[in-house]
Amino acid sequence: MRVALHTKVRADRVERYEAAHREVPAELTAAIRAAGATSWTIWRSGTDLFHVLECEDYARLLAELEPLPVNVAWQARMTELLDVAHDYSADGADAGLPVVWEL
Repeated sequence: MRVALHTKVRADRVERYEAAHREVPAELTAAIRAAGATSWTIWRSGTDLFHVLECEDYARLLAELEPLPVNVAWQARMTELLDVAHDYSADGADAGLPVVWEL
């Protein structure tokens, strides 16, 4: 399945956000893949962040990642940088952007 998400970085923390993503921990990327993700891309327009990820089951991916210490640490780091964060709760599985059109 393909999921699109929208988050927002704080205007004064764009550089820190991008720097953090140049050094995502290998343990975290391995955990994301083990939870069923095959790809995850983030685009930035100003402070708006648009994510597209491909995974087997988004709700399962969130449930598997949410309690992992490496993800908890990463989310704490992201909380300092974001105005709108990625929701790893059960409700977050329904937070994807609706598809309006596809070619």
